[in-house]
Amino acid sequence: MKRVLILVIGALFSAAFALAAEQTWSGKISDSDCGRSHKSAIEHAGKKMSDHDCVIACVKDHGAKYVFVSGGKIYNISNQDYAGLEEHAAHDIKLTGEMTGDTIKVSKIEMAGKSSEKKGSEKKY
Repeated sequence: MKRVLILVIGALFSAAFALAAEQTWSGKISDSDCGRSHKSAIEHAGKKMSDHDCVIACVKDHGAKYVFVSGGKIYNISNQDYAGLEEHAAHDIKLTGEMTGDTIKVSKIEMAGKSSEKKGSEKKY
């Protein structure tokens, strides 16, 4: 009986660690006010601005939070002070982190389509 209990507890811990493992998704950083689409002229007193500038303005001026939009879904970001959020706002990115429910703790952000160059493949002009 003790062995069964130990196996069950071990399986539960293993499942918990597997769910908390880092994953990578493709999508965009947005803000909780705009979500999937930005209507900057309506939201910002008639000013026309880029999606990037709209995200930053909503976060800084309107108290919105950064969110991650991927596959039509919107995910909260737990570490709002992560350094790359403002820089990559509204860009196509690859985001790496741990998801709990509908919230992601970001550990890495990189531009989509960018791959690290191999040594010896540098272009010379």
